[in-house]
Amino acid sequence: MRLLGVNIPDNKKINVAITYLYGVGNSLSQDIIKRTKINPDKRTKDLTSDEVSKIKEYIEKNYKIEGELKRLVKQNINMLKEIQAYRGTRHMRGLPVRGQRTKTNSRTVRGNVRKTAGSGKRSIELK
Repeated sequence: MRLLGVNIPDNKKINVAITYLYGVGNSLSQDIIKRTKINPDKRTKDLTSDEVSKIKEYIEKNYKIEGELKRLVKQNINMLKEIQAYRGTRHMRGLPVRGQRTKTNSRTVRGNVRKTAGSGKRSIELK
C-alpha cells in the first residue's frame, strides 16, 4: 500500500506502519489513529479505502511530513549557515553539531578517519 508517496508494509499493524512516513513517530501515529477513529489492532492490508483516505486527509491537514518537512529542515540549516551561527559552521565543516567531543567518538561524522599509528611495532624490514 502507498500512503503519501511512501510504500507502507502490509502485514504490520497500522500504528506501526504509519511510522514509515518521515516525520511520524510512535506517539504521533497513535494520535493519528485515535483522531481518525480506526482500530489500532487492524493490519494495513485490512484497511478499507475510506479509512486510508481518512488517515491521508488528517495527516495532510495537521502535520508537515516527508518532502515538506525535509525542505523545512534544510531551510533551517541553510539559515544557520548564512548567519554564520556556531551550529551553522559545524554543519559546513561536517563536524558534530550538538556539543559532542571530537577528540574521539566523532568518526561517523568525520568519515571514519583513523589517525592512530597502531601498536608502535615496526614490521620486519626485508634486505
